[in-house]
Amino acid sequence: MQNPFFLKGFLLTCPSKVLQMEENLANQRRSYEKSKLSATQLKKCPMEFFKVWYDEVQEKETELENNAMTLSTLDEKGFPKNRVVLLKRFNDEGFVFFTNYTSEKGKSIARNPKVSLSFYWPRMERQVMVKGYAEQLPASASDAYFEVRPRGSQIGAYVSHQSQPIAGREVLEKRKEVLERRFEGKTIARPEFWGGYLVRPEVMEFWQGRPNRLHDRFRYLREEKGWKVERLAP
Repeated sequence: MQNPFFLKGFLLTCPSKVLQMEENLANQRRSYEKSKLSATQLKKCPMEFFKVWYDEVQEKETELENNAMTLSTLDEKGFPKNRVVLLKRFNDEGFVFFTNYTSEKGKSIARNPKVSLSFYWPRMERQVMVKGYAEQLPASASDAYFEVRPRGSQIGAYVSHQSQPIAGREVLEKRKEVLERRFEGKTIARPEFWGGYLVRPEVMEFWQGRPNRLHDRFRYLREEKGWKVERLAP
């Protein structure tokens, strides 16, 4: 049974003593000493250099989700929101990920296609930050990716009305059971509300941690005839 208490939302009031809580993290620090980044290592195209770094991370960190990236969008009130999504492809044009078009992030992109991405690879002491424009992929490209998803993930795309309030997890479980019966023995077509985005970068920054917080930072800025590269102070 759905609980209307959860459907309507509820108010929680923190005890006053919690509001006085303070956690001092001043001594949590590390020295970044694993690598360095110089202008001679860079490539003419930032996506080409991104591949160099990504390949190195993949080679050394095989057990981690190295394709996890933080996607930032702006909501209808102008507040930024960050969430982690998975990079599924990248090429000369940019970065590709997939999601529900009617989700909070999908609606935000429809209002304002300016987004940012960030990758953080802590064991390599590296970050990559991207600013760019997100656009929906052609339906054929989304269809092709959806076809190779695990069947459970295909059904999951139908189950979740992403970003909408629900009464409890049992709602999802019941929808899943209904859809499993509906699709039993059938090919599952991609729902129209689900698909991919391509983020075309306008700015890309590569950050390599260095000792004493004197990090190496290089920023690529897209210009009419190519990319301008500049070193940034840490």
